[in-house]
Amino acid sequence: MTRAPIGLIADTHGLLRPEAVAALAGCAHIIHAGDIGSRSGEPRGVLDTLARMAPLTVVRGNNDRAVWAEPIPYTADLVFDGVRIHALHILGELAIDPAAAGVHVVVSGHSHRPCVETRNGVLFVNPGSAGPRRFRLPVSVARLWVVDGRADAELVTLLQ
Repeated sequence: MTRAPIGLIADTHGLLRPEAVAALAGCAHIIHAGDIGSRSGEPRGVLDTLARMAPLTVVRGNNDRAVWAEPIPYTADLVFDGVRIHALHILGELAIDPAAAGVHVVVSGHSHRPCVETRNGVLFVNPGSAGPRRFRLPVSVARLWVVDGRADAELVTLLQ
């Protein structure tokens, strides 16, 4: 049983807000769903800080094009207490049928729109954007709770 949540963050675009760090403090693992850095932001600082907080899994976003991002995969698959998680940046590029593949949770970013919904028995979580505000969307992260082989997620609004 995972006693501490798995932290979900995306679309930092080089900005790791103190509110995001506070919201992810104490997580057992952190997943960054892409768009880590930008020309104006320092991606290594974002990743280094998150990696000091908990074991870190990162996928590359569409804006992560620089040389530093080349080793970062576009997708990642993890298992926590029997719960299979598939992470990618752009949900529209999902190349598997998660239910058929035995995936329980799909984590994505890109849209900057926080969302938790279940489709065909699969939990889809977009933590929203934790970096610069886009339009009037909230700035947010998410926590994924894995207990007794089941997953549930909560959105954490950092700035309304």
